[in-house]
Amino acid sequence: AIYSVIHSRSLEGEPGFKLLRNVSRKSGCDPVGALEMTPGYIKSILSPLGMLNYPIVFITDGQNSEVLERLQNDPDIGPQLRLVPEEASWVGGDITLAIMSNVFIGNPASTFSGF
Repeated sequence: AIYSVIHSRSLEGEPGFKLLRNVSRKSGCDPVGALEMTPGYIKSILSPLGMLNYPIVFITDGQNSEVLERLQNDPDIGPQLRLVPEEASWVGGDITLAIMSNVFIGNPASTFSGF
């Protein structure tokens, strides 16, 4: 199956912003994009890859519901968004979805993004 995964991980609010800023200084990644996961940020990654016409699976730590709401309300992303039911979500399943995806959009400060 062809699909993307968005891993929304807030890393406990302000400490997450601090951690991502530190990672950003070392890696050059956007210092807030991976926490905010705005539709524009997601589209800037998926559109050049031709992935906006395929399912987008959303996995999350559940700490920032605004991210999901923004993505669901976007006319391009919303129709493709698929949610993992809370009762079916667990770290092993989420990581498997991420590994098997064609595109993974995560937070570089999260252990899901490390290797």
